[in-house]
Amino acid sequence: MSRRHVLLAEWTKLRTVRGWMAGMVVVCLAVVGLGLLFATGSHSSCSKGPVEVPCPVPPTGPDGTAVDDRFYFVSLPLDGNGVITARVGSMTGQIRLPDATPGVRNVVPGVVPWAKAGLMIKASTEQGASYAAVMVTGAHGVRMQHDFTEDVAGSPQKVSAQSPRWLRLSRERDTIVGEESSDGEQWTRVGTARLAGLPATVRVGLFAASPPDVRVETNPLGGTATAGRFSEVTALMDQVTVGGATSGKWQQNDIGVEYDADGTPHHPGGLARNGDTFAVTGTGDIAPNTAEGTVERTLTGSLIALVVAIVVAVLFVTAEYRRGLIRTTLLASPRRGRVLVAKAAVVGAVTFAAGLAGAGVTVPLAVRILRGNGIFTLPVSTLTELRVIAGAAGVLAVSAVLALALGALFRRSAPAVITAILVLIVPYVLGTASILPDEVSRWLLRLTPAAGFAIQQSVPEYEQVTSHYVPAMGYFPLPPWGGFAVLCAWAAVALGLAVRRLNGRDA
Repeated sequence: MSRRHVLLAEWTKLRTVRGWMAGMVVVCLAVVGLGLLFATGSHSSCSKGPVEVPCPVPPTGPDGTAVDDRFYFVSLPLDGNGVITARVGSMTGQIRLPDATPGVRNVVPGVVPWAKAGLMIKASTEQGASYAAVMVTGAHGVRMQHDFTEDVAGSPQKVSAQSPRWLRLSRERDTIVGEESSDGEQWTRVGTARLAGLPATVRVGLFAASPPDVRVETNPLGGTATAGRFSEVTALMDQVTVGGATSGKWQQNDIGVEYDADGTPHHPGGLARNGDTFAVTGTGDIAPNTAEGTVERTLTGSLIALVVAIVVAVLFVTAEYRRGLIRTTLLASPRRGRVLVAKAAVVGAVTFAAGLAGAGVTVPLAVRILRGNGIFTLPVSTLTELRVIAGAAGVLAVSAVLALALGALFRRSAPAVITAILVLIVPYVLGTASILPDEVSRWLLRLTPAAGFAIQQSVPEYEQVTSHYVPAMGYFPLPPWGGFAVLCAWAAVALGLAVRRLNGRDA
């Protein structure tokens, strides 16, 4: 019997058993139903004094990425090409810790690692506008960053009164060059940024920002959670020179500042100027936004769908052993391994189709519902959204192949289903539930088939953003395709062992 006929025979078996096809429909409906139920049941609003108002939508950068754009900016208009130079003499700051005495603010001196201050050229003072900046940081040396997601390291030196750092930022049309120097004479290039569509007139000046102080807290079982606390930084900058066509006086902008109900700015930045010395104080961050919800959280029904797919895949092979039909199948196709591979191809393809239909409906529709309910979801590129959708279907399909292989190895339904759940679902739940130490969770999601869920991660880690990059927060230890490859390897090994067993003895 040819491969085509074997595939056709296995497809006929699957589609003629109503329970199995009903199971595939349930796979699709579980993804859609639970995903939309989650979205419609989720609501959010923000308080402004005694009034509930819609939560503000985070700004987006030039490429559509959701961003944080909160800093203090002291700038001049620059028409055309130009250059700005300054010496950063020191960085100091303060961090608010939990109150030791209730009601008494516990503020201590300190600078968070990604506090930043330096020079910036920005298309406008609007949040999300294109920019390039060269800066000193609290613990990561000199950096050049642009358009929120791009970051290049310069020298690792930490700035201090005894070791100041000169910075220079130059514009040539839409190309920005950042440089640094230890003495203001010998300059080293840090990086170059090309800001497509930069207007003729931009803002050029000094800035400061300080993201929240992120602390990791451990529960009694070793699981972790994070808390972000207020911080601010003050940078002393002098020897400021600006070359090019500038006009007017220095303008101060507390970009992204929030206001209390009475109109008072909440944690405002500021400028204290003494002659040619600028003391710029800022809070917030200029970076990608990683704090909002992600598109993959709409796939809450995937685990239920996975259980159903596992059961159908196992029954697809064990039913023939239970009913004594396997010998008839093998007589019709003496090449036993080909039969099992055909079963795997059929159940994998049908499961993929069911999962793809479910995820393809759920992700865009649930995201729209969530945003309508006041819950922002981080925007992603079309390719990333397609990867999440196809990846969800792929996890279901490859997991079904793994379950089928276990069914062929055990030849009984119960142990095969239990084993599939133990190697697929249990590690995923334990690894993402904040109950185990982070390193244990990472190893579970590196080595077990549950690594395949990494294909659904939509937001990357950013070195320049302090966050708790752990599985409980949706960040997997392997890259998306790397994690999926681990799942595929498990399925391939299990299927190979099942074929070997089928070929090595009577059915």
